[in-house]
Amino acid sequence: MRRHLLSICLLVLLLAGCVDTTSRSHAVYMLIDTSGTYTMELDKAQSIINYLLGTLNPGDALAVARIDTGSFSEKDIVAKATFDDRPSVSNEQKRTFVKKVNDYVKQAKGSAYTDITGGILQAIEFLNETEAGRKTILVFSDLVEDLKPGHIRDIPLQLSGIEVVALNVTKLRQDIVDPRKYLGRLDDWRGKVESGQGSWRVVNDLDRLDRILQH
Repeated sequence: MRRHLLSICLLVLLLAGCVDTTSRSHAVYMLIDTSGTYTMELDKAQSIINYLLGTLNPGDALAVARIDTGSFSEKDIVAKATFDDRPSVSNEQKRTFVKKVNDYVKQAKGSAYTDITGGILQAIEFLNETEAGRKTILVFSDLVEDLKPGHIRDIPLQLSGIEVVALNVTKLRQDIVDPRKYLGRLDDWRGKVESGQGSWRVVNDLDRLDRILQH
């Protein structure tokens, strides 16, 4: 009898050790470029945010932040939420989220400089704190970084386990004249992300929003 009980106890301990404790939640941090004329693209950003709100599940987290002169700051977060399991609470969270984003878009002004790297560093900090099993950074930008003099961003990006998706990477006038500038910009950012052990994708076709979070 004792041997039988011992065998059961050992089996229970073995099964307990095999339990998958990996978080199934998904955390998404979306960066929105607010420099120069790119503010004219904000309606597209709103469509993406609405899609995310309709797609993410209870327990998932979403944050939206602006890219401006100094983006390595919690103050640049426009809205954030971890969605509750209760539908009534989750729906209220999403309504509040939409209102905050809409209020921001109404008064958004173009920033003088574009600190994309600082925004990504802030995104990494936020995503790691969520302890989500899947982490994604969305960068809604033309990917032209223009740092204010004195700002230091020559910093390795620690992106292990994080996917970075560039969205709506518009072609500038100089890109049309010389496509190498556009392609070089994409290659430079791919290199920064992959050297930090992250994965990189570009989604420019916003008629296919389902591709943004494809796994």
